[in-house]
Amino acid sequence: MSCKKSNVPPAEDLDIPALRERYKAEREKRLFRDGQKQYVRPQGGAVADYSIDPNIEMKPREPINDEIDVVVLGAGWGGVLASYYLTQQGVSDFCNIDTAGDFGGVWYWNRYPGIQCDNESYCYLPLLEETGFMPSKRFADGEEIQGYTRKIAEKYDFADKALFHTQITSLTWDEAIQRWHVGTNRGDDIKARFVVMANGVLNMPKLPSIEGMEKFKGKLFHTARWDYDYTGGSYSNPVLDKLKDKKVALVGTGATAVQAVPFLAQYCEQLYVVQRTPSTVDARPNPPTNEEWLASLQPGWQTERMANFHRGAMESYGPGDTDLVCDFWTEISRNLKEELDAEGWPELSMEEMLARRDVMDYRVMERMRRRVDELIENPELAEKLKPYYNFMCKRPLSSDVFYPAFNQDNVELIDVSETRGLQQLTEKGFIANGKEYEADCIIFASGFEVTSALERRWGIDKIEGRDGLSLYDHWRDGPQTLHGTMTHGFPNQFYIGYIQGGLNASVTEQFGRQGEHIAYIIAEGLKRGVTALEPSQESMDAYTDHFKATQIDNSEFLNICPPSYFSNEGANSHEWGLFRQWGAGWNDFMQTLKAWRDEGHLAGLDIRGKQETE
Repeated sequence: MSCKKSNVPPAEDLDIPALRERYKAEREKRLFRDGQKQYVRPQGGAVADYSIDPNIEMKPREPINDEIDVVVLGAGWGGVLASYYLTQQGVSDFCNIDTAGDFGGVWYWNRYPGIQCDNESYCYLPLLEETGFMPSKRFADGEEIQGYTRKIAEKYDFADKALFHTQITSLTWDEAIQRWHVGTNRGDDIKARFVVMANGVLNMPKLPSIEGMEKFKGKLFHTARWDYDYTGGSYSNPVLDKLKDKKVALVGTGATAVQAVPFLAQYCEQLYVVQRTPSTVDARPNPPTNEEWLASLQPGWQTERMANFHRGAMESYGPGDTDLVCDFWTEISRNLKEELDAEGWPELSMEEMLARRDVMDYRVMERMRRRVDELIENPELAEKLKPYYNFMCKRPLSSDVFYPAFNQDNVELIDVSETRGLQQLTEKGFIANGKEYEADCIIFASGFEVTSALERRWGIDKIEGRDGLSLYDHWRDGPQTLHGTMTHGFPNQFYIGYIQGGLNASVTEQFGRQGEHIAYIIAEGLKRGVTALEPSQESMDAYTDHFKATQIDNSEFLNICPPSYFSNEGANSHEWGLFRQWGAGWNDFMQTLKAWRDEGHLAGLDIRGKQETE
């Protein structure tokens, strides 16, 4: 496929210094000094408890008090991939535990109308060659993605082992039996040799902490718990016909809102879209999977495609590279490569290359802003919907129908940047910018806890390792690990997520490779009769020091961005930032882990059990 430079305005047409100042002003206008304190967890009351599943009825069962080799906390992509790699290592005595009623994680809970993958399915959906599955179109629907997670579990024989509708409430290391006590809200005390924390980054819904939430007499819900009984329609057929006489407010303009707004606009009597910061929304061509292209694929195609996507989205293309994905995620790198091709690839210092990339960022963002003018009929409205920040400050999105929805007479954008959100709810509606709006229903598209403190994100009351040490206290100032997957003082416990490791443009590839590394260590421990293993203090300190000394420092970038979950709502420090990564890059990190595994000594781990006496 031929993929050329996009049609961005020339640099000389832009006043980049003025835009830089505009970006700063827009950030300052939206910065909320209370950070994460502006959000609360939905735990019942005005908004339904996040832990209650509206999709599948919970079945009663007796408490479990068994022993097991491995508990995998989570049944989303992290948990599914950890389980897959356990099966590849010959480990079979494990189970997934999840609060949901089935596999899928965020793809189980998120059933709002219009939900699709927002980067290319051929990269995002893992194990396509291994399973023989192929998504039906470029940006797969959420229902198809959730179904695929279950297909993987069924194909590799771990679907029937899972404990669903089960919330882990405590994880406590028992030194006497060298196992973890896994306590749950179902009265379980499962004694696990190993625990894999694969509970996801889009796990805990959050709500704006708005005065008057309990006063509102209408309907309130979070998009991760969409109420089709109220709106009409269903997950498979989102015809929201019960909203035809309803005034509805949707709070948020991020990834969820961009997909849900067109459906709400089609059915509501009146839709208010409440916006703090506009998103970057590009075109979304979403054709069915091409059968001719499918027949042409050679073994190893997905690995090659994911690597190509990662270079384009997170690193850079070099001479001879072709952009295989060819979308907005890879646009900056693709455009730079085309320009450098035309110049014969002059020798540039790192500073010069970054400066060129910065200019291209401004050009691409200007193209995005001009797209708003092309699609929005009202110039004043168009200006409010334009993103004034760098490309990766907020998750970039795509939709062909989001902007046109605002041209409808029944859709009104309410920009709350000046007040940094809604001011309060009332019995009849809400107050924004000093004006009361009547509403029958308020829907929160306010996302999840992603980069906030662990207690907020994980929702587990107690995680205690050796000598009663709390993991929350141990990592109070940020993670300390070996390989981003284990920590001293917490034997046989492993972590999947954005924790001191390599960063890949596809979250499923990143989580999968973490699961692969973890599965190897667990399998080796079981083969060698080990009862407990953990990083030594020295190996953990050495790895953590090396990671911190060599990581790419992106704090300056995050601190010029408007508040979002990328930057922990504008926090000055970013201990849990998504973009803290191994300094030498993804490929080097993968090679480092592979070399460690190939050496076969489990270097840096304190080991108890059979191997101690050998």
